[in-house]
Amino acid sequence: MKDLPSIQISPITSADDCIPEYVSESFLQTKFWGLFKARTGWRAYACSYRFEDKGIAGHLIVLRRRFARLFTFLYVPFGAAELIFLSERWEALAALGRAIGKSLGGTDIFIRFDVPWKRSGGLSHAEKDSPPNSEIRKSGLHKGMDVQVPDTVVLDITRNEDDLLAGMKPKWRYNIRLSQKRGVCVKDEGIQGLPTFMNLYQETARRDKIAIHPQSYYKTLFETASEVSSLIEKESLEIPKPYFSLYVARHGSDALASIIVLHMGENATYLYGASSDKKRNVMPAYALQWHAITEAKKRGEKTYDFFGIPPEGYDASHPMAGLFLFKTGFGGDIVRRYGACDVGFRPVMYWMFRAGEQLRALWHKKIKKNMGKFYHTIFKRRAPAQELERKEQSSSDNQDSEKTNPSNP
Repeated sequence: MKDLPSIQISPITSADDCIPEYVSESFLQTKFWGLFKARTGWRAYACSYRFEDKGIAGHLIVLRRRFARLFTFLYVPFGAAELIFLSERWEALAALGRAIGKSLGGTDIFIRFDVPWKRSGGLSHAEKDSPPNSEIRKSGLHKGMDVQVPDTVVLDITRNEDDLLAGMKPKWRYNIRLSQKRGVCVKDEGIQGLPTFMNLYQETARRDKIAIHPQSYYKTLFETASEVSSLIEKESLEIPKPYFSLYVARHGSDALASIIVLHMGENATYLYGASSDKKRNVMPAYALQWHAITEAKKRGEKTYDFFGIPPEGYDASHPMAGLFLFKTGFGGDIVRRYGACDVGFRPVMYWMFRAGEQLRALWHKKIKKNMGKFYHTIFKRRAPAQELERKEQSSSDNQDSEKTNPSNP
């Protein structure tokens, strides 16, 4: 595809730049999220594009990040959803990437799209099975390292509570009722609950060897959502407002687990989770998820996105293996997407970046984790039954995917 789309692009630096808001299937493609990222180390841009010859247009949030002090790259999380309807979607994506890079001055090394297109529905039979890597390469794209986890579980919460419980695995229903019987209480503590959440998150990070942001990052998240929501209300606009719940599960005086859930439009998304090693037998993780699901129903939301499971064909050593067991147990539909694609602008620097990216991923996914497993095997040996129970109950914690990828927002 030789013709580039027309582009209009402007920076997002304040809440005023979030009006009018984009209506998108993903919160990652809202101006609110762009503003949040602009306040946490990125530059954010609102982009409108149009393929005149194809009669298709759309909106994007484009993020820019500097690394090694000298170089920058561009990132589009779950954007360009409209291009799925084109037969030459990969060529169009490459053309869009080149047009964005050109509009922003042509100084970036590459642009990465975490493609939101699902590997089902509207695609050919051959495309449903695996990403068409040969087609991607022919289009001038390179298969990139995923920033957002491509696959997830989405639960339809328009059904009544009895039907939702009936759709779960029996043990999940049992654990939810057990948590209630044992007196676990769940409350939305909002931004005031951040210190509690961070104490649990730091414990989770030490236990599971994951990287987490400082408390200021999550504080900015809540404050940005509140600011944008207030402006939307002030302007009396009928567009989705971001709202965050911070649920804490307590048993007596002990805070045992906590999750952060985004409510926006008709969707609720479980973003972050943390837990203590204390009192796992009272099943706080199950109580939290069930409470979050029922609260989303009360708000009139239609879906609950568990936001991240391992890829199809994963093995037991995958860092998200426990997440698959935990999240799919609540029912819901598995959604699989194509993942990341890159358009390189400066080939030598791009491949140098990719090499460094892959080395870092190898360190975090394999070497560092295996070192931790070796330590626990030698010095903190557990009985097999105890270890299985720990993995199953802690699987709801590991929500922060920045642990594996240097460019994760």
